[in-house]
Amino acid sequence: PKLHKVHLQQWDQHNLTGIIMDYILPYVPESIKSIPTHMDFDGQKRAERYFQIIILAFAVAGFGCGYVTQFFSHTLYILFAGVIISSLLTLFPWSTYRKMPLAWQPARSSDNKSSALASSSGNQTQSKGKKKKLKD
Repeated sequence: PKLHKVHLQQWDQHNLTGIIMDYILPYVPESIKSIPTHMDFDGQKRAERYFQIIILAFAVAGFGCGYVTQFFSHTLYILFAGVIISSLLTLFPWSTYRKMPLAWQPARSSDNKSSALASSSGNQTQSKGKKKKLKD
C-alpha cells in the first residue's frame, strides 16, 4: 500500500486523469461518445455575452423585487434563478454556438517549415504592424 501511494504521488494530476480516462473510455457507449463537446470561438464569445446579460437582467429584477417587498431572500431567489437559466443556456455546447468553425490551414511538410523559419528569422526589420506572409 505504501508503494502504491508513493507511485501515485509521482504522477501529476494530468497524468492521473489521463490514466483513469484511458481505463473508463472503452466502457462508455457510442451514443455518449458521439455527443459534440466543442464550441467555436465566436460561440464562446456569444455564450459569455449571453451569460453576462442574463445575470445582469436577473440581478436588476431581483434587486427591484427585493426592494419593493423588503425581503432580501426574494433578491437572492431571483438571482439564483438567473444563474440556473444562464448556465443551462450557455454552459452546454448547443448547436447555435458551433456555427462558425475555425478553418485550419493545411499542414506543411517538414522541408517547408525549416525553410520558412530560416527566411522569416533573417528578416527582423519589419514594422510591428505588418506581418510577412509565408508562401507555400
